[in-house]
Amino acid sequence: MQEEQRKKYDIYGALKQFFGFDKFKGNQEAVINNVLQGRNSFVIMPTGGGKSLCYQLPALMMEGTAIVVSPLIALMKNQVDIIRNYSTDSAIAHVYNSTLNKAEQLAVRMDLQAGKTKLLYMAPESLVKIENLAMIKELKISFIAIDEAHCISEWGHDFRPEYRKIRHIIDAIGQKIPILALTATATQKVRHDIQKNLNMLDADVFMSSFNRPNMYYEIREKTADIDKEIVKFIRKHAGKSGIIYCLSRKQVEDFAEFLQVNHIKALPYHAGLDADVRRENQDRFLMEDVDIIVATIAFGMGIDKPDVRFVIHYDMPKSIEGYYQETGRAGRDDGEALCIAFYSYADLQKMEKLSKSKSLTEQEIARQLLIETATYAESSLCRRKHLLYYFGEEYEPDNCGNCDNCLHKKQMEEGKEYMALLLSVVKETKQQFKEKHLINILMGNETSDVKKYNHDELKTFGEGQDMSEKFWTTLLHQALFEKLLDKSLENYGVLKLTKEGEKYIKKPYSIQVHIEKAEDDEDDDVDNEIAAPQKGGAVDKALFSMLKDLLKVIAKREKLPPYVIFQENSLEDMCIQYPTNMEEMTQITGVGVGKAQKYGQPFIDLIKKYVEDNEIERPQDIVVKSVINKSGLKVYIIQNIDRKIDLEDIAVAKSLTMDELLTEIESIVISGTKINIDYYIDEYVDIYHREEILEYLCETEVDNVETAQKELGEDEYTLEEIRLMRIKFLSDKGN
Repeated sequence: MQEEQRKKYDIYGALKQFFGFDKFKGNQEAVINNVLQGRNSFVIMPTGGGKSLCYQLPALMMEGTAIVVSPLIALMKNQVDIIRNYSTDSAIAHVYNSTLNKAEQLAVRMDLQAGKTKLLYMAPESLVKIENLAMIKELKISFIAIDEAHCISEWGHDFRPEYRKIRHIIDAIGQKIPILALTATATQKVRHDIQKNLNMLDADVFMSSFNRPNMYYEIREKTADIDKEIVKFIRKHAGKSGIIYCLSRKQVEDFAEFLQVNHIKALPYHAGLDADVRRENQDRFLMEDVDIIVATIAFGMGIDKPDVRFVIHYDMPKSIEGYYQETGRAGRDDGEALCIAFYSYADLQKMEKLSKSKSLTEQEIARQLLIETATYAESSLCRRKHLLYYFGEEYEPDNCGNCDNCLHKKQMEEGKEYMALLLSVVKETKQQFKEKHLINILMGNETSDVKKYNHDELKTFGEGQDMSEKFWTTLLHQALFEKLLDKSLENYGVLKLTKEGEKYIKKPYSIQVHIEKAEDDEDDDVDNEIAAPQKGGAVDKALFSMLKDLLKVIAKREKLPPYVIFQENSLEDMCIQYPTNMEEMTQITGVGVGKAQKYGQPFIDLIKKYVEDNEIERPQDIVVKSVINKSGLKVYIIQNIDRKIDLEDIAVAKSLTMDELLTEIESIVISGTKINIDYYIDEYVDIYHREEILEYLCETEVDNVETAQKELGEDEYTLEEIRLMRIKFLSDKGN
């Protein structure tokens, strides 16, 4: 049969004729021969492995039209453009979806009826429409290719209900049509689900290795400096193409704007944008008019660009499969491929909360996928080994030499006693509390809830205070991964002991844990191309000392605490950026136009002389500008405070907690904007408290509200009223 097939189809001749290649990659040849024989095929091939050729080439060679089902409008358009470039007739490939007007739809139908179109790309939503089904029935279909087939499975990272209707449509067409299902990522469970739903359990399966040696994997802790860290990373790799994935559309647009403000050529891309805007942004990225695309994880991009040099995850994806597929967009030409993800367990908890509206089954699936993601992010094992194991592939070496864990080995220690202590706290508290409360007990934090339940009297109270909160958080997650603890679905977040956990308390066994030491924070080798970019250089200690002295002189003259004039992080930034004029001073962290004009000139003069005397070359190429002044939220807050709107009403209107609103207002006044919240203070803060707090703020040199509360009296003064008075103090005295 294969010999007959070779005689009927000259696949090497066709490969050269249509695409200009002399040889196939990986399993491509075997898959294409299988499709040409009219057999069902299931292809698992990593991004960059050449999946699209597996249906494009046989479609061009076979009689009739191949229908390609894809969820990604961007990918469909991109592939149609590529196919048309290989042909003299633009009718050879079409996209048929709701973005076409009636005239365009008619033109596509005419090309199909004339037999000119070899590849018809359709979204699953378009395929299942009755009017489109009637059109398809009139065509001779060579085969149906289902791209991104993982969308069929509820266990897949991008489940789409419309995909589960595809088999019914194929049956309704009434022709014996071969099926080619393709995906870049699928666990064994997902693979079985796909084949079962498509009724092709007898399909020939072609599974390529998931290992891509050129991929560098790194997980970084997500901190408040993430925006600056990404800007500096991009500048370190200037001129290279990159994709940044965010969870929300708003985050996509805000961060794309942030990059633009910092003179980085970046554009947003998400499903909420107008179709014409999406198309234009995609084309500009492909044509390299812009270097960076910021996109939503949920929508995906589907851009077939081989020389993407880095993929950054601003937020961790909801699953390992999603992470693997999105990182797979880097280095499809086997060149440099840097994959940096910023991890915060709190982000995953938010995602878990969002699934609460779903059925218990869907919640459980989402929870398991998130646990697997957290396990990967917090693991000290080889990232490559972990990923391949997840997809059922064994990777022999213990050190891949191309991930953060292999290049910077974490020291592991015996953690049996720590795990036993953690589980004992869960048991002592009757398995009725969440993560934060349990850690407060271990750390010996006398919070209101700890006191309320008399948990400060437990024998385990404070037993873990020799370790950091981060250590206990990580260990608790490890207990979840090891199935010693479980989270209650009915009562979100409450931790319960499993049977294994109960056994562990009685008979602990060895568990290796990572305990951070001070030396873990030492700088990495500066020659390491993929090391975390630093904050533009080390703080100039000599200049910092001079600025501190100047600040004390001015503070004494103004009769103000030094931090009211400039906070320490502002001085540190001055020692990195060396501002020598007023415009540059306004770009310093925590320094707005008002503060710069009021206090900035003496500092500018000192820095300018210091730079000249020491012949310092200023790192102006790494200045990260803020978009604070352009922030609609801050403008909204300022305008409504001017109108004397209750702060709680402002918070509700913008879906903020009071704590979040106060943080925004603090940021506004620290940057130099004067605001007046006396109307709110007069109503909510006791007059005697106002006087005491103001007197304390005038005398102290320690700018810390928690310290202030302890010194003023925790039982009498709330953090909120201290923060309100601090805002008034900073605005009145510093701006």
